Amino acid sequence: MSTPVKPGYKQTEVGVIPVDWNVKRVGSLGDVCAGKALAVRGAGKLRPYLRTKNVFDGRIDLDDVLEMPMTDAEFSRYRLRYGDLLLNEGQSLELVGRCAMYRDEYPDPCAIQNQLVRFRANEDVSASFCSHLFRRCQGTGVFAGIALQTTSVAHLGVSRFQNLQLAWPRDKDEQEDIAEALSDADGYIESLEQLIAKKQQIKQGAMQVLLTGKRRVPGHEIKPGLKTSDIGLIPEDWGVTKIGDEFHIQLGKMLDAEKNQGIPKPYLGNRAVQWGHIDLAEIGEVPLTPSDMQRFRLRDGDLLVCEGGEVGRAAIWRQPLDECYYQKALHRLRPIGGYNVRFLLNLLQLFSKTGVFANYVTQTSIAHLPKDKFETIPIPLPSTEEQSAIAAVLSEMDMEIDIIEAKFAKACDIKQGMMQELLAGRIRLRHERNAITVRRRQSVC
Repeated sequence: MSTPVKPGYKQTEVGVIPVDWNVKRVGSLGDVCAGKALAVRGAGKLRPYLRTKNVFDGRIDLDDVLEMPMTDAEFSRYRLRYGDLLLNEGQSLELVGRCAMYRDEYPDPCAIQNQLVRFRANEDVSASFCSHLFRRCQGTGVFAGIALQTTSVAHLGVSRFQNLQLAWPRDKDEQEDIAEALSDADGYIESLEQLIAKKQQIKQGAMQVLLTGKRRVPGHEIKPGLKTSDIGLIPEDWGVTKIGDEFHIQLGKMLDAEKNQGIPKPYLGNRAVQWGHIDLAEIGEVPLTPSDMQRFRLRDGDLLVCEGGEVGRAAIWRQPLDECYYQKALHRLRPIGGYNVRFLLNLLQLFSKTGVFANYVTQTSIAHLPKDKFETIPIPLPSTEEQSAIAAVLSEMDMEIDIIEAKFAKACDIKQGMMQELLAGRIRLRHERNAITVRRRQSVC
């Protein structure tokens, strides 16, 4: 039995929409055009063009703009205008149709290659609304549903895109109201992204000076001055040690579906360990024997370090589960003496940023950091008190970043909810605004 449609709405081939909205082909609302086929030796003079690599979700990236020959007629046909929407025509299935609006970011007149589809909205259609709608189509798999898959590449196709039926508000003013609300949300999200990047840059600078002793935490300088060492200049009152001299290092359990026996237990793999945190969504199960459980069980405070992939990526296990184990793609570090685990975690992050691990990895198809090389990496040795003080300063910065990242994640969730409601007409901005205006007029009368 079908669900009754509430007053003010109607059932259509694309779902329930407001009665004053229409279902229309994309091609009836604007001009759709593929870019120019790549021709390195073609006629004409060199002109700049954008391709898939330049178009991301909601933004244009100009880091790598290429040129190819075009005649004046070709350039006139494929030249971009302010407000054109660019969609990736050929891409992986989940990214096909990725969309951004062109706002004259490139300083000179610019064209597009046929890796992109250009949509140029009609005069009575809001290009900004279309941008949000197309981004929603890409994010929810609508474009993936019409794309033609060839090997690993999916193609949107000009004709398939032109014939795609979507719900549209008839009134351009309503389209622009919706676009404005969603653009405001994008602006807030972008401001949080910029703030996160700024805070991360500040932390990176603090790591560079605190972890190398170029700047000292007040109250911890016993002997002024610097001295040369195996790791460069360090404070006179610091020493140098090796990771293997300060930590027990243990690789995790080898996964082998045929050989693994025992009781299924939760375990961490490489993907679960991100910088500074454990992603519990990536926890799996593996059969373990009693001896496996004794050997590979995690304890609160264990430092887990990626052995392969992004080598050195690390996080501290804080016992979010009562019982958990780890696989061979991870090193587990436990202090032998008093070396501060949080201090080492920050050192590993600094080593990753500055390329230190490149001197210790073995490279096959992916990079690996074997135990015998990992334990030889030299590290600075401040007093345990100064290690703790430095770790506390950097942890406070991490907490600030975590708070902003939580706001960012919440803002993204809210934006997704707004898109779902506004682009389907479940919430009517112009309708509500008109109703408020009518009530105000009535109250004045």
